[in-house]
Amino acid sequence: MTRFIHDQFAKDYLEELLSPLGKIQSPHRVAGEVRHIDVYFVPNPTETGDRNALGLLGKLATTTALFEPFRNPATVPEICDCLLKLLEVRGELQRETNRTSRNLSDADLPKLWIITPTASVKLLSGFGATLNNDWPSGVYLMQEYLRTGIIVIHQLPRTPETLWLRILGRGNVQKQAIDELEALPVESQIRTNALELFYQLQEILGLNQSLAVEDRELVMRLRPLFQERLAEVERLAEQRGEQRGEQRGEQRGKQEGKQEGKQLVVENLLRFRFGSLDEELSAIIEPLLALPPEEFTPLLVQMVQLSREELLARFREPNP
Repeated sequence: MTRFIHDQFAKDYLEELLSPLGKIQSPHRVAGEVRHIDVYFVPNPTETGDRNALGLLGKLATTTALFEPFRNPATVPEICDCLLKLLEVRGELQRETNRTSRNLSDADLPKLWIITPTASVKLLSGFGATLNNDWPSGVYLMQEYLRTGIIVIHQLPRTPETLWLRILGRGNVQKQAIDELEALPVESQIRTNALELFYQLQEILGLNQSLAVEDRELVMRLRPLFQERLAEVERLAEQRGEQRGEQRGEQRGKQEGKQEGKQLVVENLLRFRFGSLDEELSAIIEPLLALPPEEFTPLLVQMVQLSREELLARFREPNP
């Protein structure tokens, strides 16, 4: 289950970063036995700005590509399955060009990028994957006609150009990448989008009581980011509320506006956590807002780990 969560995060992450550069088809179903490509990317030739900002990932996105990220080290059968997907897609394209009586050029053929946290020398040599002077360390290319590369994340150089791929690593590699991501300028939209996905990952993992040690450590690393984001949302909402109060020209209105801002934060968080804001959840908003600051903020952070019943029980009056 946890592996599925990480796999889904990797797909969402790649889609989020690559979507400004072209068309995403995910999952992309291929013919024959039912198989799905994690991320099928078709570049938009007119979009180049963000491609440079994505460094190595942007370089991978200059052609039509299949992206297959793995949370655990990719195995021989898994890589063979990825190659089969690539060949089936190539067959689809060839049949389409035959129907339209045109030639299929090399530029039309997609590339396959297998993204794995680690890979053994034996596995790489078994697929004939080797380093190339045109690519940084950690990027291994198979023979030309296979149009396939294996990206070994823990071998990538620790540079800004590789950051967006190292984010998908494990252990210390991922922790260091998150540190670098957090240190980027706050006005970076890519940084904002990536952090939003990490906030969601933290919430989902936080609900799992049987996490592996590595995932528990990841939750602990992400929790301060989530708390900072929550505080920032609360600050902006309160600021908007204060501005509304100032526009009304009332000191009391300013305070009321600040309270409105806090209420907006709570309502949005409840909707995000439970999908909707029904009568029962609406009933706890007022007592929640009445909590002192030392109880209010910690409860908002804990909310991602509380079930609906546990949260309602916090505000339910005890039976006489």
